Amino acid sequence: DSGRRMKSTAPRSTLRKIIKKHKPQLRLAVNADLLLEQIFFFFSILKVHLNFLLFLHRLAEEARTNAFENKSKIIKPEHTISAAKVL
Repeated sequence: DSGRRMKSTAPRSTLRKIIKKHKPQLRLAVNADLLLEQIFFFFSILKVHLNFLLFLHRLAEEARTNAFENKSKIIKPEHTISAAKVL
């Protein structure tokens, strides 16, 4: 159901406690933690995206190595499949 999404961020009270622990002198507006929650969510998505790109890069490098070892100038699906089994 597209109307229901899994909550993937910390509760607001947790975010406020973390902020107060590290910056006790900081006074937050009532909805400031909502903005921080959106920022944390954005960076968690960015981290997943970067990890995926790093995985794809490793997969491509390993597939290229497999093609080279098989004396192939073209990276074929079987080179990528065998690379994925190693990673």
